Amino acid sequence: MIDNTSTGKDLSLLQKNFLVFLSLFLVVSLFFFRTGFKANKMLDQLAKNSLEPDIALSNGKPTVFEFYADWCEACKEMAPDMVEVEKLNSNKVDIVLLNVDNSRWFDLINKYDVSGIPKLIFFDDKGEFKGFSLGVRKYSELNEIFLALINNSELPSFTKLSNISNLISKNNSKELNNKMITRSEGPRFHS
Repeated sequence: MIDNTSTGKDLSLLQKNFLVFLSLFLVVSLFFFRTGFKANKMLDQLAKNSLEPDIALSNGKPTVFEFYADWCEACKEMAPDMVEVEKLNSNKVDIVLLNVDNSRWFDLINKYDVSGIPKLIFFDDKGEFKGFSLGVRKYSELNEIFLALINNSELPSFTKLSNISNLISKNNSKELNNKMITRSEGPRFHS
């Protein structure tokens, strides 16, 4: 005689485990579709709409360089606000996204001392350095920065102003140090 009760219990236990696994998979998938993929899509959208840095700096509009990475959660957090501000000011300010993982931008990463991301670098309509911001900026802060750039007025107090000669001096000394010793500093370096 065959006992059907134990086979029925094993099958229902297997079904329960499958349903639990399927539920967890769907929850995780939905989370990534709602947040991660949407933010990556926004970063990709901004990057695709970006001009080359030298073109942006010479076309008579204020420019914002954003140093970012696809893996950067803070960059993803800021992406929706940056997209909105970019839409509002698309004809008045150029945004240039520079991925810190792309070796093509290593010279700019060194030149502007990018040691953390997201880092925004601000230029006036003549391509002259005006200041920078490190970390996430909300829509209202970004809008305030963009309006200051458009109106050629002083940047908000939460941005960092720097004397361009100090930046150049720092970069020249960095170049000398780099010739003497190879360093692995950069946006991923943490002391």
